[in-house]
Amino acid sequence: MDILRRMRRNRLTPAVRSLVRETTLHRDDLIQPLFVMEGEGIPEPVGSMPGVVRHTVSTLVEECRKLEGNGIPAVALFPCIDQSKKDHHGSHACDPSNVLFSAIRAVKSACPSLALITDVALDPYTSHGHDGLIDDRGEVVNDSTVEILCRLAMAQVEAGADIVAPSDMMDGRVREIRAGLDRAGFQQRGILAYAAKYASAYYGPFREAVKSGSPSLSLDKRGYQMDTANVREALIEVKLDEEEGADMVMVKPAGPFLDVIRAVRQSTHLPLAAYQVSGEYAQIHAAARLGWLDYEAVRNESLLAIKRAGADMILTYFAAEVADLYD
Repeated sequence: MDILRRMRRNRLTPAVRSLVRETTLHRDDLIQPLFVMEGEGIPEPVGSMPGVVRHTVSTLVEECRKLEGNGIPAVALFPCIDQSKKDHHGSHACDPSNVLFSAIRAVKSACPSLALITDVALDPYTSHGHDGLIDDRGEVVNDSTVEILCRLAMAQVEAGADIVAPSDMMDGRVREIRAGLDRAGFQQRGILAYAAKYASAYYGPFREAVKSGSPSLSLDKRGYQMDTANVREALIEVKLDEEEGADMVMVKPAGPFLDVIRAVRQSTHLPLAAYQVSGEYAQIHAAARLGWLDYEAVRNESLLAIKRAGADMILTYFAAEVADLYD
């Protein structure tokens, strides 16, 4: 055959393929989400997330030391709060006895070079499982919720958090948090805004991990999280958070929203995070256990796809186990 351009030449050997590879993933791109609860002893497994546990503070510190030693640059910390401490108003969020604050202090003391990202939202603390306060009509109230989120972000930073990550999707919260931190002298602490957080069906295992809401209630967060059908709206959200002082922005979930990651990457120069959420992680594990997929190959391909779409950093429950693959 008279073929001038044979594309297979650049696929001939592993060495040639590595030379022409357009997208590469490094462990510096990875952030490990971790869960922490009160108590002592061994961690609790999360049933729907194989390999993921709810740590006590002591085991959390051990895990963070391992991650730091393996070159993972950051962890994202989420508290699992005892049901007895939850109420309609999420009052325990800013309580000095909140296990999250103890965990932050312990991790920063043991692993000072590890970047610690903390979740700013009320859903771990509310008995109803919503990310904010609820009025008499059952609707999440925006402005009053933002006031509490500002106090929570301040408490996290005072405990030692490097980056606060408001995940609530309340309007105007980035501006208020930024202003509050600056007034208190924390101008150097960053904000990673969950700018495009969708009302996704992929969050179920996470809610089990943090024991969010009542098992008998179906949580409908579409009144504040984004419609999964929308892309242009995500670009508006990103623009607003950028104008309000966000240092980084996030798209969540990652895998089902690669088109959104690409669109956001083309619309902003801010660092872009993507969260490969619990449902994505659980799906890969479940299919692999049934023998339907090659676990390692699909895991690695899923992460590369997120990076290829334009993410600078990826929050993924796979971070610890793949760190050595991407040195």
